[in-house]
Amino acid sequence: MAADTTQGTGQPTQPGKKRPRWLKGLIIGGIIAVVLLVGGPFVYINFIESTPPAELSVDTQASGAGGGTTSGSVDGTWKITSGSQAGYRVKEVLFGQSTTAVGRTSGVTGQMIISGTTVPTAGFTADMTTVASDQSQRDNQFRGRIMETSKYPTASFTLTKPIDLGSVPGAGEKKTYQATGDLTLHGVTKSVTIPLTTQRSGAQILISGQIPVVFADYNINNPSFSEIKTEDNGIMEVGLVFTKA
Repeated sequence: MAADTTQGTGQPTQPGKKRPRWLKGLIIGGIIAVVLLVGGPFVYINFIESTPPAELSVDTQASGAGGGTTSGSVDGTWKITSGSQAGYRVKEVLFGQSTTAVGRTSGVTGQMIISGTTVPTAGFTADMTTVASDQSQRDNQFRGRIMETSKYPTASFTLTKPIDLGSVPGAGEKKTYQATGDLTLHGVTKSVTIPLTTQRSGAQILISGQIPVVFADYNINNPSFSEIKTEDNGIMEVGLVFTKA
């Protein structure tokens, strides 16, 4: 007697029966979700998010600085003027994709005094409440739990050791000097020594530098949030334009 292949349904069964459409759709949907999860950040970082601006340097500052003629003695008081910027650079990782977060402010004030071939005093203050990046969510985190700008609205650097210029740089000449001073950030003051690159440009003096910052040293909460992870350190960068007072 032949075996019954109808299994009571009146329809013969078929070996290797195809998966139901709903199951196929579920599998395809899962694959798409994985592609979006992994590929989404790549597309966002490489094609949607704006390219991080170049590091602040005397070259970038020179493009926005005024003209004038390099002449006369440099002795005297020099004040920070328009074209100056300060901010941060922090490496971010979103689902394995790396990018650099950059926030800046033009709210920078300060001055330096040059006496002969020595800079006995100098300093700057940056308005942290106006630091902005290309992402509002990042800026809200920065002003809130990270830097708490309502409590600590400024960051500052004050020279504590005179800088020996050796000789006064000529027009267009770049030189790098070590500057030792007190950096106050998030209400915490630390002594730091940083290399500063200088250049005389017309009637102005341009100065740029980067200050490495370990967040825990200044009681700063790690900037990581949601799916975005950062390292435990970043850079405070400055690009300053001075004119003689």
